[in-house]
Amino acid sequence: MLSVTSVSNVARGAAIGVVETVPGVSGGTMALIVGVYERLIAVAGHLVAAVRAAVSDLPRGRGGVRARTELGRVDVPLVAAVGAGMVLALAIASQILPDLIEGRPVGTRAVFFGMVAASVLVPALALGRLRAVHEPLVVVAAAGATWVLTGLPTPAGDGGPSLWLVGGAAALAVCALVLPGLSGSFLLLVLGLYEPTLRAVASGDVAYLAVFALGAALGLGSFVSLLQWLLERHHRTMMLVMAGVLLGALRALWPWQDADRAMAAPDPGAAAMLVPMLLGAVFVVAVTLWQHRRTGLDG
Repeated sequence: MLSVTSVSNVARGAAIGVVETVPGVSGGTMALIVGVYERLIAVAGHLVAAVRAAVSDLPRGRGGVRARTELGRVDVPLVAAVGAGMVLALAIASQILPDLIEGRPVGTRAVFFGMVAASVLVPALALGRLRAVHEPLVVVAAAGATWVLTGLPTPAGDGGPSLWLVGGAAALAVCALVLPGLSGSFLLLVLGLYEPTLRAVASGDVAYLAVFALGAALGLGSFVSLLQWLLERHHRTMMLVMAGVLLGALRALWPWQDADRAMAAPDPGAAAMLVPMLLGAVFVVAVTLWQHRRTGLDG
């Protein structure tokens, strides 16, 4: 029989999974709100350390003693419960969202546009006032680069996206684990892999999911450590870059686009799209302010 703690952690995992399937809200942000962020980051750190220890000890014939020590420090009940909740939420979302995106592309993009636009509040709250002349330039440069990159057509043949692209996107998306405010689904959406990934989950595409899992594992072992170092040593610069990336990526989420992702003029029903756009923005603002208030109280 499951304990109250296990059921609570499954619920926490479900909350993280739900928001991680929606571009604009970070799973890391929700992990902060439900109180498991630092514990999950500690788990990720132990897993990465275990893999590195195993690789370094293998040629020396040490039998992976250090790796087993690091694995022994992993909070297995927490990982199992949170993971089960996330998988359940992802399974449900993968059955609903792809058809919604295909059937109502303008409306769903309008919601996502509002969510990501409001997500700029996350780095803004962390930054406060700009302190130097170069800081606005960092934001503009990051926004400009992202605007150009997200305007490139996504290569996808009849067989779907390249598995190389899938693995690389997964490696980037896993960075949302250590960077509250950065949504893994948002990164997949910008790269044109959001809907294909949800459909792969819904249909049980083993090859796609295996490559995605491998890319996520490689990203966890490489990018996560780098991001942790950057956040510790250059936190303010990272927040400036994040603000610029979120602003620039709005180009990819513009509700009115053609088949090649080129921006088009709003259609006659554009005014109606303000409602889902505002609803998406209000949701993200509420979650962000809740997190900011909780963090302030804990500090």
